[in-house]
Amino acid sequence: MFFEKNNDWNIVFSEIEKKEYFNKLMDFLSFEYANKTIYPPKEDLFNAFKYTRLQDVKVVILGQDPYPNPNQAMGLSFSVREGVALPPSLKNIFKEIINEFNLNTTLPTSGDLTYLAKQGVLLLNPYLTVVAGHPLSHKIKEYDMFFKDIMSFLNNRNTPTVFLLWGNNAKKHHKFITNPKHLVIETSHPSPLSANQGGWFNSGCFLKANEFLLNNNLEPIKWMN
Repeated sequence: MFFEKNNDWNIVFSEIEKKEYFNKLMDFLSFEYANKTIYPPKEDLFNAFKYTRLQDVKVVILGQDPYPNPNQAMGLSFSVREGVALPPSLKNIFKEIINEFNLNTTLPTSGDLTYLAKQGVLLLNPYLTVVAGHPLSHKIKEYDMFFKDIMSFLNNRNTPTVFLLWGNNAKKHHKFITNPKHLVIETSHPSPLSANQGGWFNSGCFLKANEFLLNNNLEPIKWMN
C-alpha cells in the first residue's frame, strides 16, 4: 500500500504496480537515489497523490519535472517549501492570480502550494524526479508509461475536471484527455521566457477554471492562500 488506507489512489497504484514498467521504474529510482543527488527527497516522491485524493481531484496542473536546484522540489508541481525564495515561474503564477481576481495584495512570501493540493488541485509533474542541476534528466519511457496510466484514470472519471496545460510540453498531453465531461485550458508557460511573450498574463485560466467548477456544482478553488 503506497498511501494511507483512506487514500483512493491505492486502487490505481495496485493496478499500476502489477505492470513490468513500474517495477523497472522503481528499480531505476532506487539506483538513482542511492548513487546521485535526486530531487525531490525520496519521501516526497508521491506527494501529489498523498495530498490530493483521487476522489477530490477537481483541477489538474501539469508541470514538467521538479525544480533541479537544492531545497526547492517537494513533490508538487511548481511548489516550493516554506522559506524558499519564489522561483520566477511561481512568481508569474501568483501575479496572474492577483490580476484575474483583482486582489489588493502583494506576492506571497511562501511558495508552498499544499493549500491548493488540499482543495483538490493535483499538482503533477509527468516526470516525478530529476538529477540535481540537470532538468529532464529522468525523461525515460517508464515515466511516460506511468504518466499515461495516471492520465487514463483521471480521464475516465465521471467528475468534471479542469486540466490546466501550461506551455508546449504540457500541451502535448492534451491527447490523453478525451472525456467530454472535462475542460482543457491551454496557455503559454508561466516562466518569464514564455510568459513575457504573451499567452500567459491575462489568460483568465484561473477564472475559467472556477467558472467551470461552479457550472458543474463543484466548489471553486481559493487560488490565493
